[in-house]
Amino acid sequence: QDYYGKELQKSEDLKTNACVTSARPLPKLVRDALERIHDEVVARYYGCGLVIPECLTSCRILDLGSGSGRDCYLLSQLVGERGHVTGIDMTEGQTEVAKKHIAYHMDKFGYQKPNVEFLQGYMEKLVDAGLADESYDIVISNCVINLAPDKRAVLREAYRVLKPGGEMYFSDVYASQRLSETIQKHRVLWGECLAGALYWRDLYSIAEEVGFSPPCLVTASPITIGNKELEGIIGDCRFASATFRLFKVPVSSQAGPGQVIYNGGIVGHEQELVFDANFTFKEGEVVDVDAEMAAILKSSRFAEEFLIRVGETNAATPQGCCC
Repeated sequence: QDYYGKELQKSEDLKTNACVTSARPLPKLVRDALERIHDEVVARYYGCGLVIPECLTSCRILDLGSGSGRDCYLLSQLVGERGHVTGIDMTEGQTEVAKKHIAYHMDKFGYQKPNVEFLQGYMEKLVDAGLADESYDIVISNCVINLAPDKRAVLREAYRVLKPGGEMYFSDVYASQRLSETIQKHRVLWGECLAGALYWRDLYSIAEEVGFSPPCLVTASPITIGNKELEGIIGDCRFASATFRLFKVPVSSQAGPGQVIYNGGIVGHEQELVFDANFTFKEGEVVDVDAEMAAILKSSRFAEEFLIRVGETNAATPQGCCC
């Protein structure tokens, strides 16, 4: 709270690039939406990667660790006036910045009433903030789960508040090994999102334990430290910023592998939908998918965007969600 509320006043105050890594170019739709966001909100933003999934019209979205509200105001435009975005953050200073600009943004977007709200609270304890079971279509977070001591609790709570077929789409920092106690207790490395980074294999075991589908890797990029003192403490450990998507797939949707055809109906992704590192769906093209991907597409908000034929495949089907 102290690091993000007091020590950091703007993104330039960060000592590593862990929180400012963008893994792929932003679509025009997102770039245009960013230009409408207040300068102070953008300046106080400390996220990593890209946490703007596709197919958002009228969705209810929860942003864990929403900070100054940049991603919430971005998503506010993409879900439309009938959608809703909730941001929750533990830092009072950041939450105040976000709340201060609600009226400005609603006027800028031409909305009659706010479709965003900001709460101060902990992502490990969403129930304390009054967030009900199965109340959101999507949960996002941008480089904040590493700041939580109890990662299982964060994923458990995200799973609880998601509707069946809902998605957790999030960017975070991962380590090539489990971190030493020296690293974990280093104050600056915690603030810079490195000391709390999960060993990447542990994400897979925690996701399975909580009930999510296997994590689908979307993008990943290496993190550079650029600080000799911090490099010395970290040693041979390597870090990456990665974006994953996890789905709450109902048991009733689980079947075998199949074939899918994307209908090109998602705004901004009409020609092709880059779903993850393994699957890119082009409009009208028949794609063989494994059982996991078939179940994800069938049960999620993407169902209406695809023709799905379970049980039909032509060749060896690629294994979808792997790191």
